[in-house]
Amino acid sequence: MFSKLSGPVRLTDRVAALLAEEIESGRLAEGDRLPTEVELVSQLGVSRTVVREAVSRLRNAGLVEPRQGRGVFVLARRTRPLDLEAAAADDPLGADAKSNVLKIVEVRRAIEGEAAELAASRATAADLARIRAALDAIDAAVAAGGDGTDEDLAFHRSIAESTGNAVLVATARYLGEVSRRGIRVTRANEARRGDFAEAVRREHQAIVEAVEARDARRARSAARRHLKRAASRLQDADPAFWDTTGTVPVDPESAR
Repeated sequence: MFSKLSGPVRLTDRVAALLAEEIESGRLAEGDRLPTEVELVSQLGVSRTVVREAVSRLRNAGLVEPRQGRGVFVLARRTRPLDLEAAAADDPLGADAKSNVLKIVEVRRAIEGEAAELAASRATAADLARIRAALDAIDAAVAAGGDGTDEDLAFHRSIAESTGNAVLVATARYLGEVSRRGIRVTRANEARRGDFAEAVRREHQAIVEAVEARDARRARSAARRHLKRAASRLQDADPAFWDTTGTVPVDPESAR
């Protein structure tokens, strides 16, 4: 059914694009089962990891649905949610890992700055307690040997949830889940150096303190500054770091 893939473009992107094209063209129709993981590995000449990541990409995009014990099936065509990683990869300005992650950070800066500003004005005492607990959970995860990605996502999500705006909450949650790989790469970069890790801790703390102080303007500035500095730290990463990003675990979840 498929020919083996090779070339410089990230294989996950190519496999996801190939399968998406089969669905969009109708060659794989609603209710059809995708070839099994073993079949795709054999036909495309890629690893199981590449196939799993590509199928997860399609699941995030609302194109397929895994069914326990039966396989992965094509869903009915509908308005597709935004696939940030695919959109970044299609940008003519560049599709390398560094470029993609930086584009997603720019989007996060806009949304999370607004969320922090609104949270400073609207958060209840219970909301503030959850934000503070989410911040502490990042340090606890890192101390336990984790990378803190899930906890980082939960921290920023707790701020969005404190706005009381259900649309913003859903957007922030979706943005966080589909950009999980970018956040993992960002944290991997920051973990390489003690000064980076400490800077991130201070930036997170500044956001929380501004929200707790009910200073909306300062909260917005702190959130935007944090993500602007995250982008700067990524810009400063040496080429050797970007050569390793393909090995950073990818675990995108459904944003539904």
